Amino acid sequence: MFETTTYDGDRTKQYEMLNKQLDALLTGETNQIANLSNASALLGQFLDRTNWVGFYLMDPEQNELVLGPFQGLPACVRIPLGRGVCGTAAQDQTTQLVMDVHAFPGHIACDATTNSEIVVPLIKDGKTIGVLDIDSPELNRFDETDQAGLEAFSEILLRHI
Repeated sequence: MFETTTYDGDRTKQYEMLNKQLDALLTGETNQIANLSNASALLGQFLDRTNWVGFYLMDPEQNELVLGPFQGLPACVRIPLGRGVCGTAAQDQTTQLVMDVHAFPGHIACDATTNSEIVVPLIKDGKTIGVLDIDSPELNRFDETDQAGLEAFSEILLRHI
């Protein structure tokens, strides 16, 4: 059984500890679904004040994102590229840090309690293979420290999927 540890220092150091734990957790496993499942569980345990943590994976035949492993309430299953926060992150290949989802043009409300969101694209060999999506019921929940930590998290994850 894998046990996580917490670090009571600054948030940058907390993300460094999280990312070391992710690497240790995924080392030796090659199954993409297993690794994405454990990554979402680890984030779900690590992040406070969130209501959804998970992945959408690219379906290249349909040119859309499809729901992958997650922690939270049932979610939208398919998201077209360019639509909503996830579709925009996937299409533009840029992290979307959204302080108020209700002000985001074309936001897709899978959970009416979500007020802020961060979405990190997962890019491998120049192609978007999915996104990491994290929602919060709080406005302004995520900041640049979260963005840097989650982008580093995603880079580690990409080495294992």
